[in-house]
Amino acid sequence: MIFPFQLSDEPIMTSVADILKSKPQAVVHTTTPSTTVFDAVKLMAEKGIGALLVTEGEQLVGIVTERDYARKVALMSRSSRETPVRDIMTADVMFVRPDQTSSECMALMTENRLRHLPVMADGKLLGLISIGDLVKDIISEQRFIIEQLEHYITGERA
Repeated sequence: MIFPFQLSDEPIMTSVADILKSKPQAVVHTTTPSTTVFDAVKLMAEKGIGALLVTEGEQLVGIVTERDYARKVALMSRSSRETPVRDIMTADVMFVRPDQTSSECMALMTENRLRHLPVMADGKLLGLISIGDLVKDIISEQRFIIEQLEHYITGERA
């Protein structure tokens, strides 16, 4: 019998491009540095998201998250209606390329305690992946491997 997939020390990994294609909505929500924190948090609440990329024109200049709000506005007794996003955003944004693997992204997110990673190619923003996207991908890969092993054990063809 031919084994349906090759076993190796390296797990099967999806590329960031594949993860972006599998997302039901490819919309990346953005804001500007001059937007008030109140308006940015309001947009996050309306869209059910935890982060906004901060752009000036086509240029990515930062990321603002619910964590930024909690730590840099609420706990510092700032006014969200008066504070601009530029005052609380993270300007040095880590990003990934579309050819990188879910495993590389997971390692980067875990090591740097990130929940969101912009996807960039040639200086252009292509999308945004979250820790939830990666977990969903890993679960899907594990489900596939389990099904293949069950077919192998029972002698059924997939």
